[in-house]
Amino acid sequence: MTTTEAGATAPSDGTTAALPGETGHEHATYGYHKQKDEHLKRLRRIEGQIRGLQRMVDEDTYCIDILTQVSASTKALQSFALQLLEEHLRHCVADAAVKGGSEIDAKVEEATKAIGRLLRT
Repeated sequence: MTTTEAGATAPSDGTTAALPGETGHEHATYGYHKQKDEHLKRLRRIEGQIRGLQRMVDEDTYCIDILTQVSASTKALQSFALQLLEEHLRHCVADAAVKGGSEIDAKVEEATKAIGRLLRT
């Protein structure tokens, strides 16, 4: 076990351990692993948009201009979520389908619930 930045312990065998409040899925890699750098770059760009919103409020920018930026930020997050969902289906759900058994049912249910959460936003 190794210690992470948050003080939690992580296995030293290369798998990921669940942090408190996470679902506890342990894999060597997830579906987004190959695009991790691209995803981080995209999330940093979205983070910049959010910081821009803070600046706009701080500078007393016109309401509609702020709402326009909120819409752009929301769309960027939704687009990121859709890409992540696609990668989950292609990797995690497809892997469970190959393994068969009850694992595929659990993965499909998990993906369905995630889609439901995305639709509520």
